[in-house]
Amino acid sequence: MSIEFEVHDGVAEVVMSHPPVNALPVAGWFQLASVLRELGVDPSVRAVVLRAEGRGFNAGVDIKEMQATEGFEALLGANRGCAEAFAAVYDCEVPVVAAVHGHCLGGGVGLVGNADVIVASRDAFFGLPEVDRGALGAATHLGRLVPQHRMRAAVLLAEHLPAEELAGYGAIHTLTDDAHGAHQAAREVAAKIAEKSPTVIRAAKQALNGIDLWDVKRSYRYEQGFTFELNLSGVADEHRDAFVAESGAGAASAGGPSSGTDAATERDG
Repeated sequence: MSIEFEVHDGVAEVVMSHPPVNALPVAGWFQLASVLRELGVDPSVRAVVLRAEGRGFNAGVDIKEMQATEGFEALLGANRGCAEAFAAVYDCEVPVVAAVHGHCLGGGVGLVGNADVIVASRDAFFGLPEVDRGALGAATHLGRLVPQHRMRAAVLLAEHLPAEELAGYGAIHTLTDDAHGAHQAAREVAAKIAEKSPTVIRAAKQALNGIDLWDVKRSYRYEQGFTFELNLSGVADEHRDAFVAESGAGAASAGGPSSGTDAATERDG
């Protein structure tokens, strides 16, 4: 598992890499949060690009890690880690440009939904498979990307939403042909931001957060409260066990953007 970054000409590029599908373990979420906070307070950084290597942008939390851990330690860690990483994107003192390719599920939606600008490849798709895993979360962030009733349907049906649909809503700034193009387009957007007055841009980021229509951190933690209830009831554990067993048997296969199943995952969002 790695969260790496480089800074060139005022643009920091943060890269997530955790094969096979970038489903981050607990430590990965906290590491990502730490890196983003560090970059946000660095006066030499004027914009951040958040992207990933591998088959997709992010498949959420590592359910196998969760099921292999006794008690609720991993569950609590994943929930707190996601909350920290999402908040680090939102609170980053400079704009964050997300470059999405392939699957963006669960926690991936949380990261992208809190970004300032989104660039995506045409093969990208977004979804919250949580209800099929006995959990809830990140509807807060999906609701920032699509209309409310589309978000509700996507949550309740565990549907995948293709990048072109989100582009139609205006959520995606630039749509590219492939992952390389998305990464390059994100760098170009970030470079244009970096050319502007850093004082003004940092003030703009703070102002935009200040006029937001809802408190994303509070509403996400509210969603997580229901996940805790589902875990205490035992329902969530049953769903996760079934997912791990299915994945181990090779039953989980690549799902298309309109599929209600998870995307090529050996892990989950």
